[in-house]
Amino acid sequence: MNENKKNPVQRFERMKEVIEQRLDSVVLIVEATYMRHNLSAMFRTAESFGLQNVYFVCSKNIYKSSASRGSERWLNVEIVDSIDDLVTKLKKEGYSFFIADFAEESFVPNTVPIEKPIAICMGTELTGVSKRAKELADGVIQIPMRGFTQSLNVSVACACILQSVTERRRAFLGRKGDLSIEKQKTLLEGWIDREETLKKQLNSILKNTK
Repeated sequence: MNENKKNPVQRFERMKEVIEQRLDSVVLIVEATYMRHNLSAMFRTAESFGLQNVYFVCSKNIYKSSASRGSERWLNVEIVDSIDDLVTKLKKEGYSFFIADFAEESFVPNTVPIEKPIAICMGTELTGVSKRAKELADGVIQIPMRGFTQSLNVSVACACILQSVTERRRAFLGRKGDLSIEKQKTLLEGWIDREETLKKQLNSILKNTK
């Protein structure tokens, strides 16, 4: 059923179900991606696999012309202009920092360490991740390919990596999501506030049940 066609109570319950499966310990970093469809696809991928936090390293002007307005409303998207500052911040918070790239010594999506929170960085369409991101990385994730084609579209690569990493992280945690109860409550309130129609309908239902 289309999410927008559900009745208010169903939509409210669906929001709670999704939030319970959100991961705080896997984040996506996207370096200045200029093709809107690729950025939109990566945002949709992050949201569909249960990520909540996405960082976009770019100028704000690029973001305004590239953002995915559909899935973005369900994500916390933070625009930053320095990969150095972002990685320093995340490492202080306990995250490891991995880049999607090609390297002789690399992990594949189902072997990259997930015992601690992880930030995964995707690069631009033509040149990949920046030189600075490579210098800061704790390791490289490379997708094994068996055909003549030896490169993937950045959004396809993002999906291959996130699907494996998120499910492995959940298996390690032993639960579907890891947002604290407080963060779940704040997120749910924020989603409802953005859905003005839903907010009015829920308020009406609650008044009639008193």
